[in-house]
Amino acid sequence: AFGGGAVGRAAGPAGVNPHWHREGAALASRTMNAFLVSTFRCFPVRIATGLLIACAALPGAASAQAVAAPPKLVVLLVVDGLPQRQVTAYPEQLAPDGFARFLNRGAWFSNARYGHAHTVTAPGHATLLTGASPDRTGIIGNDWRDPLTGTAVYSVGDTAARYIGHTTQPLDGTSPRNLKVDSVGDVLRQARPAARVIAISSKDRAAILPAGKSGVAYIYMPASGQFASTTHYMKEHPGWVNDFNAGRPADRYFKAEWRPLLPEAQYALSVPDDQPWFGRGGGRLPMTIGAGPAAAPDAAFYANLLRSPFGDQLALDFARAAIAGEGLGGDDVTDLLTVSLTGHDYVNHSWGAESRLSHDHFLQLDRMLQGFFRDLDAGIGAGNYLAVLTSDHGFMPPPEMAAARGLSSGRINQAQMIGRINAGLVQRYGEGRILMGTSGSSLLLDRKLIAQKNLDLDDVVEEARRLLLAESGIDTAYTRRELQSGSRSGDRWFSAMRKSWHPDVSGDIQFSLKPYWMFGSAVTTHGSPHEYDAHVPLMLWGPSWVRPGRVDARVEMVDLAPTLAGFIGVPPPPTSEGKPLPLPTP
Repeated sequence: AFGGGAVGRAAGPAGVNPHWHREGAALASRTMNAFLVSTFRCFPVRIATGLLIACAALPGAASAQAVAAPPKLVVLLVVDGLPQRQVTAYPEQLAPDGFARFLNRGAWFSNARYGHAHTVTAPGHATLLTGASPDRTGIIGNDWRDPLTGTAVYSVGDTAARYIGHTTQPLDGTSPRNLKVDSVGDVLRQARPAARVIAISSKDRAAILPAGKSGVAYIYMPASGQFASTTHYMKEHPGWVNDFNAGRPADRYFKAEWRPLLPEAQYALSVPDDQPWFGRGGGRLPMTIGAGPAAAPDAAFYANLLRSPFGDQLALDFARAAIAGEGLGGDDVTDLLTVSLTGHDYVNHSWGAESRLSHDHFLQLDRMLQGFFRDLDAGIGAGNYLAVLTSDHGFMPPPEMAAARGLSSGRINQAQMIGRINAGLVQRYGEGRILMGTSGSSLLLDRKLIAQKNLDLDDVVEEARRLLLAESGIDTAYTRRELQSGSRSGDRWFSAMRKSWHPDVSGDIQFSLKPYWMFGSAVTTHGSPHEYDAHVPLMLWGPSWVRPGRVDARVEMVDLAPTLAGFIGVPPPPTSEGKPLPLPTP
């Protein structure tokens, strides 16, 4: 059942049948369909340009779900960089049993948000299974600066651990040392030591943080096309990992063509290829992966594979190998598997979520998920596992696209901004680099230099904030004193920015950008508290535990961890701030 599958595998009918669960589906039994029809009142829901059928859902406690035995396996699928707006944009183009499994036969939350302001990969992945925001997890960004020395810190960096069989650089991600709280997997293993907790991703931080402190992380190595763990978790790989790598599965995509799934006219809702803001490299389909003079797969090919559907297929194939090799879901002790699929993030950074390339990548991923679910149904049993799909953050439309629509937007050169602020500080306080730089989403001041110059710290902080707010694109900024005291509660973005700030890790002035403004020259990015970044999908499927339906009440992403803990039958992580999700009720 876990033998793998190729991108573009035949997926059955291309559209979502609006009467899917009433007419009987190939992947759901007639008995279950009859039960759903007789039990729930169905009504049409208009989503974007298409029509789906959802079952009536009201917020409330899901008391009936609590009587079911815990799932044998919980599968958390994180689609890195998938905004909620994209999930519901092309309903008629979905395969019957990929995303549609959740939308038509699962519970899905149309208004799920991250409560923290700095919406990037590491904080999002840290929140999902801890139920805690960065102010508790300590994961304030993908990277930050040591507040005392100003030296670089990587969110999952640990020089005491190394990749197994691969070169390790000082700032590579190798352990959860910086994670300050426990996860659902940690609580599960404390209660049931036989439980297996595994996380897989092409990004180190997207595997290590969901694995928590007691799970095991496996990471794609872009230099070799293989997967590896680190010495934090084990001395050597188990046999199934070596067997997978020995097959060199990445090599089969050398010179492979990423071709669009649908005819050109089906992408009319998306931005055409080769937009001016794509930059020198452009971007269009079809696209050859490994194009160039290389005669055999090399490090450049293995890295570029991630910016295509094939990188996600590799991660799902490795997940299949993990299920088989570790026997996940094979007994009555719940196992927890996280698979973070990072291709969408790379695609969106390169071309934007509104591009045809992103549109097609989403559809490719849809077909991949359908194949993965088919194998889970066959190998674990459709009534034995709970599947969850979500994202770590959304995505901003490219500033140039926003400008074309008449919206205020722009790009900020961060180094130049820091230089101007330092110049302003020199003008007032004399020579010296008082502002060390940005740290996460804050400005970090050199407190040692401030003391040496016998300056008033609060005065320097206020002047630095004034200079920061004078910069184009800066929206709001709060000081350490305000964040610690809560004195600006109720102000714009204060709560979200406070949740992104940790007193032992963050800098002195927490800030956010205006809508459609960004740092850097990438096509587009994320990292703000704005709708396009904070609003993400949250969907659950598992007929033994979850009734189908759409829930429109606002929920927070910190609510997922206590919900999963309840299904598994363990307490929520002790620092979780969430509450159980209001699952659909009859």
